[in-house]
Amino acid sequence: MTESLSPVVEMRGISLAFPGVKALQDVDFRLFPGEVHALMGENGAGKSTLIKTLTGVHRPDSGQVVLAGTDVAFSSPGQAQEAGISTVYQEVNLCANLTVAENILLGREPRKLGGIDFPAMRKRAAEVLSRIGVHIDPASSLGEHPIAVQQLVAIARAITIDCRVLVLDEPTSSLDAGEVAELFRIMRVLRDEGVAILFVSHFLDQVYEISDRMTVLRNGTLVGEHLSADVDRRALIAQMIGRDLGALEAIEEAAEKHQADGPVLVQAEGLGRRGAIEPFDLDIRAGEVVGLAGLLGSGRTELARLLFGADKADSGRLLVDGKPLHLRGPRSAIAAGIAFSSEDRKGEGLVADLSIRDNLVLAMQAARGWTRPLSRRVKDELVEKYVAALDIRPANPDALVRTLSGGNQQKVLLARWLVTEPRLLILDEPTRGIDIGAKAQIQHLVTTLAAEGTAILFISAELEEVVRIADRIVVLRDRHKIAELDGSASLDEVVELIAGGAAPEKVAS
Repeated sequence: MTESLSPVVEMRGISLAFPGVKALQDVDFRLFPGEVHALMGENGAGKSTLIKTLTGVHRPDSGQVVLAGTDVAFSSPGQAQEAGISTVYQEVNLCANLTVAENILLGREPRKLGGIDFPAMRKRAAEVLSRIGVHIDPASSLGEHPIAVQQLVAIARAITIDCRVLVLDEPTSSLDAGEVAELFRIMRVLRDEGVAILFVSHFLDQVYEISDRMTVLRNGTLVGEHLSADVDRRALIAQMIGRDLGALEAIEEAAEKHQADGPVLVQAEGLGRRGAIEPFDLDIRAGEVVGLAGLLGSGRTELARLLFGADKADSGRLLVDGKPLHLRGPRSAIAAGIAFSSEDRKGEGLVADLSIRDNLVLAMQAARGWTRPLSRRVKDELVEKYVAALDIRPANPDALVRTLSGGNQQKVLLARWLVTEPRLLILDEPTRGIDIGAKAQIQHLVTTLAAEGTAILFISAELEEVVRIADRIVVLRDRHKIAELDGSASLDEVVELIAGGAAPEKVAS
């Protein structure tokens, strides 16, 4: 990639406002053929909005979009796709009721005798999946697969299109290290073929590994455009967060572990579900952060769903305060003081067309019953408290959740459960897709809640995060609980266990 080439995409003076929110203000952006260009910024910086403006989801209030030297004004993502712009968003936007093959080739199905040639479609889908190292049945229903696999299917669909521009908005958020390496291999092949790749990720290691250039946004404005090799990490983070790094380090240092000595709150004895998670024992104390560590498919989410009653156990029992709890479903868990923030905030969490206010009080209202509605005054007090506590942006309770960035949507989901004042808070990937500043805030919130006596079950694909924040670490492999480590365990020890090596001496299984 050289700047002697003309940009394949040039966005000039782009501005866009939503009700109560100025999302973009006079932003310029360039994307050249044969480069991987990282778009950087905190949640709410305008990254996704800029992408959606490029791809026809939003029309800018002012400014122009130029594609290969020609002014364009796409009125839909379909028009952008026809022009050679293919997009994979952070949230999977596929049809769960269709097969994997149908999702990959939707609208481009091979035809035979006037109908769809299903064998040819499955064969072509298998070829594309194999190219990115995914070995699943193309005839299987997409909804049968976890979010990580659905993300890979979305990427497979994107690369079947003969595109000039490939937009990847957080494509690695659900991928393990091997899958990321394979995706990067494909990205490099496409880049070398002249495809321009716009890449969004909050994983700085990945950004520096794969990107040639980066553009930094903050609060909807352009901060700068740089060659990736010319910007060190501290300078990049300072540009992204717009404040002294000492403040961020202070937040992270405040999120210190502590020795939980509270009573056992929740006990799982031989709890399990066939095909999901093998029977396990687990004690969680009041004021303790218990981290779940394991690769995708190890049973992390399945374990959490059993504790919340989202799935029904077929073995064992659950006790709260030493008394058996018969979980008939999530409502029973909520009544017992157990809250669960799902990793799938789109499908199982937020109601996109409701306001921040209505989303935030949803769990409390459900617990009270719909015959006892919360008053407007109580709602306003709760919203004001938790919007401020979690720094939700914009701080406008009437803003629709779908207009918020991914990180701020995650904060709304967390606030919803905090309103219920849970005794056990289960957090499944609470920092996925979250920028570094918001991630530090959430980690600090977790340790603060624990210090106040709340029990936390913390799940993250980032092992470093689990090791840093947990008072105790439960290690899972192949849907089995294989060990427990105390809070002094190192990342190497956790990795060794997950990889199948010998257990360190300090493991208490």
